Amino acid sequence: MSDCIVIIPTYNEIENIESIIRAVFSLQKEFHLLIVDDNSPDKTAEKVKELQKEFPFQLFLSQRMKKAGLGTAYVHGFTWALEHQYEYVFEMDADFSHNPNDLEKLYDACHNQGADLAIGSRYVTGVNVVNWPLSRVLLSYFASVYVRMITGMKIMDATAGFICYRRTVLETIQLNRIKFIGYAFQIEMKYRAFAQKYTIKEVPVIFTDRTKGQSKMSGAIIKEAIFGVISLKIRKIFNRL
Repeated sequence: MSDCIVIIPTYNEIENIESIIRAVFSLQKEFHLLIVDDNSPDKTAEKVKELQKEFPFQLFLSQRMKKAGLGTAYVHGFTWALEHQYEYVFEMDADFSHNPNDLEKLYDACHNQGADLAIGSRYVTGVNVVNWPLSRVLLSYFASVYVRMITGMKIMDATAGFICYRRTVLETIQLNRIKFIGYAFQIEMKYRAFAQKYTIKEVPVIFTDRTKGQSKMSGAIIKEAIFGVISLKIRKIFNRL
C-alpha cells in the first residue's frame, strides 16, 4: 500500500493517458493513481479500464456523468483519497506539462522537508516554461503577481496545478466550501491553506506545454480567476472563507 495517490482529471486525453500512467508507475517511489474522468467522448476511461488489468492494485478510476470543471474533479478525487487513507495527495495534469519525475521532488518536500503543501513552481527560480506563447507566459506570470498583491501570499506561482498536499491540509480546509472550478480553484486551495497557516513550499519545476490533445483554457476560466481572487479576500476579511 502506497502512502501517495496522484489525482489526474481527464476529459478527452486518449492521446496521453496510457503514457502518463506508465510514466508514473515507472518511478522508483511507488505512487498510486486515481483517474477522474468526465465521461470523455474519446473513451479515455475505456483505456484506463484496460490498463487496470495490468495494474489492479495501483490504478483506480472514478467516472462522472458529464464535464463539470477541474475544481469539482479534484474535490471529488480528494474526497476519494481521504476515504482511502492516503497520507499524501497530488494534483497532476494528464498531458505531460507536469513532468512525472518531479512527483518525487514534491513528495520529498512534504515527507522529508516539513512542507504541508508543496507546489511545483514555474516561477520560483525565474520563468521555467517551455513551448508557451509569450502572451500565455505573461498572463500566467502576472496573474501570480496580482494574486500576491490582493491576498498577501508570498507564492510565486499561485495558479500552479502540480501540487502535493498532506492529508491534514485537505481534512481542515473545508472541501465542501470550495467555490471555484478553473484557475481560481488553484488559487483558492492555496489561499485556504495559507489562511490556516500551513507551511507552503515551492519546488522549482520546468513546465512544458502539451504536444497532444487540446487545452481546456477559456475566457470564462480567466475571468473567474480575476474576480475570484477579490472574492476570496473579501470572504477572508469577513471570516466567511
